[in-house]
Formats: sequence, C-alpha cells, structure tokens
Amino acid sequence: MSRNPSPSVLSDVIVPVDGALLWAKRIALVAFGIIALALAAKVKFPVPPSPVPVTFGTFIVLGIGAAYGPRLGFATIFGYMLVGAAGFDVFADSSAEKNGIAYMLGGSGGYLLGYVLATLALGTLALRGWDRSVLWMALAMLIGNVLIYVPGLLWLSTFADSWTQTFAWGLTPFLVGDAMKFALAVLLFPAFWNIVGTARG
Repeated sequence: MSRNPSPSVLSDVIVPVDGALLWAKRIALVAFGIIALALAAKVKFPVPPSPVPVTFGTFIVLGIGAAYGPRLGFATIFGYMLVGAAGFDVFADSSAEKNGIAYMLGGSGGYLLGYVLATLALGTLALRGWDRSVLWMALAMLIGNVLIYVPGLLWLSTFADSWTQTFAWGLTPFLVGDAMKFALAVLLFPAFWNIVGTARG
C-alpha cells in the first residue's frame, strides 16, 4: 500500500517558500542541522568499558532524516562529516588532540557511516508518509537504528577481542537510551503533522 499521496516532509510545509528564498531556507536548515548534530554529540554519558559514549546524536540524526527528507538530510549529514573531517570538534568523543579523519577511523567510525545510511532511509520513508503515523514511524525508527548499529558493530568488532566484547561495548549499554529516543520520535513526528494540519487520514 502506498503511503505517499503527497510527497513532502516537515521542512517542506513549515514556512513554505520558493525561488531564492527556498535556497536560503535550505542553506539555513543545513547549517542548523550541522550545529544541532555537533551540540547533540556533546550531550554524552560515558558507559565504561565501551569506547563509544551514549549521546543524543542518534535522535537528531534520525530526526533530521525524517524532517528534511533524503536529499536535504544527506546534504546536512555529509556537511557534518566534512566539518568533522576538517578537524573541528563536532563528534561525541573528539577533542583538540583527537579529531579529523583519525577520529573517524576509530571505534565510532562505523556508527558515523550508519548515520549517513539512517538519514537517507528516514528521509525516504518520510517522503512516503511514514512519519505521519505512530506505527509507521515506529517501523521507520527501527530501520534507522538497525542501519546505525550494523555498520557500527561491524567496524567496532575490529577493535574488540570477540563479538561478546563488541556487543558489550557497542550495543547493550545503549538499548535503554535508544528505546527512550525511539519512543520520543514516534510520538513527536505524527503530532507535528497534526499541528500543521496535513496528517494523512
């Protein structure tokens, strides 16, 4: 069953503009998204012995994908990666001494790739209207989380001694926090569509 009679995402219907103003709006959204990602990455909670801290970043990543759509979402996450690769301290555990490409190839590297994949997936599903229904948004969030965890765990396994250690470092410490972020997104996005008056019946 198609869920896309009106291919639009939240960023399309909030302050709708066209022409030069549309490009200005897109640039502003990308800049805002990069700043939001950088700030969210720094809201972190270490979970020893895992080298990957719990952050609010995954919620912002999936939210940007759903709100921006695949193209603008990809531009935002790609811009964020470029800023990080240039050496700016925008990642969860980066610092003045540990940043840039070297950081991106560390234990968190697979999750960063997962961010890109999840953004594209959530954006594509949002265009099909999945973010306008609690049940469909729940499925979209599940897909997005899987796309973050799979490359994240595969890459992290190269730093661990076993898969047991990999899961202890990169999966089990994050499940409760991810469940809370999952529930928040599932409730918020359909509510936003109801507020703007374009929820699908």
